[in-house]
Amino acid sequence: MRLWLTSDLSLGSSSPATFLFLPSLMVFEWFIEPGLKTKAEKRPNGKSKSGKGPGKTPASKPKVKTTPETPKEAQTYLTQVVNKGRFQKAGDTLTVHAGDTLELRCKGNPVEWAVPAYLEEDDEGRLRYKTVQHERYGTLFLANSTAADTGEFTCYPIHCEDKDCRKQYDKGVKVFIFFSDPQELFVPSADYYEVIQLRTNWPTVLPCQVTSPLAKVTLHREFPLVEVNVDGQEISFDVKKGFIIHRPKQYHAGSLYCVASLGNLRQSSTKYMLIYVNYPAAPPSPAIQASSDTEAVGQNLQVTCTVIGEQDVVVDFTWEYPGQKIGRPLYTQDSVQTVQVDGQNRQRTQTILLVDEVREVDQGTYTCTAQNLEGSRSASTSVKVCRDSHPDGTP
Repeated sequence: MRLWLTSDLSLGSSSPATFLFLPSLMVFEWFIEPGLKTKAEKRPNGKSKSGKGPGKTPASKPKVKTTPETPKEAQTYLTQVVNKGRFQKAGDTLTVHAGDTLELRCKGNPVEWAVPAYLEEDDEGRLRYKTVQHERYGTLFLANSTAADTGEFTCYPIHCEDKDCRKQYDKGVKVFIFFSDPQELFVPSADYYEVIQLRTNWPTVLPCQVTSPLAKVTLHREFPLVEVNVDGQEISFDVKKGFIIHRPKQYHAGSLYCVASLGNLRQSSTKYMLIYVNYPAAPPSPAIQASSDTEAVGQNLQVTCTVIGEQDVVVDFTWEYPGQKIGRPLYTQDSVQTVQVDGQNRQRTQTILLVDEVREVDQGTYTCTAQNLEGSRSASTSVKVCRDSHPDGTP
């Protein structure tokens, strides 16, 4: 749109008004930029508000051909069916009243489920999940639930290529479900006593699992009868596992149990007999040495196998020797001592194989294998037997 403005000059009072176009006429052009809203803005039918079509049709921008994006892989998630037509997304934990029916849906096709070990062994037909697969999700049903069903439920999406299908463990979705029972604060156990090893290099769990996350749980020692301090560092409590002893020591050993309280109800758990075992950090490294590399017939031979390692670690030895082929019996001398190595107390465990009155059949390879709770290692040496009265061949 263009707007022309002119200067209005009067040539006299008696003469009619005359408009002159002077050279100094100021001319203003106003161009409406695309996208600027005006009263003459286009309507969807291509006409302005006045009904007249536009004078010019602006050149349309060329369309850019876009490549469709690769669809994102559907995220797996769990949903609990609360009532018919009502659903809620399952979080890290769920609480279900014992006796109710549990129904979970897992998005994906196909999917596989993992359930607590107690349910895997249940053959009463309360659990259905292996054959319930819909087009977009899999379903798990658990009828007549009990406090013993408390545990972790996991859904794994299945990835298939042709006929090869595998479970995608890294994309599994887990939910811990408490089946609360007003009469059972702990998950029932058939054992009155449970023996648990306290390993020096591994956290120990006392699995006094509660059926309600609202229960208050304390740890107690049976002899002497005292409550154990749970400071969150040396010992902590996980509502989905039980009490965790992070770095077991010898003084943690003994008979312990848990006590749960909720409302007016107070119950004790199974008793746990904790046995301290000093687990080594690595398998032993034996060193072997014979009293002589060459021994004369009729002389006595000793082959020594030694392990230097951590204190209070049990090391077992086994031997392989040439005389085994003819049934020559095994005679050994074993010992355990504390020694100083680089200013630290270490344990020397040693065994000596005794071969009396060596014969030609005793020539060959002697192998010592040392084993502890972390594994085993072997060491070997060879011994030559000569007929001369002296190993160097002199008469």
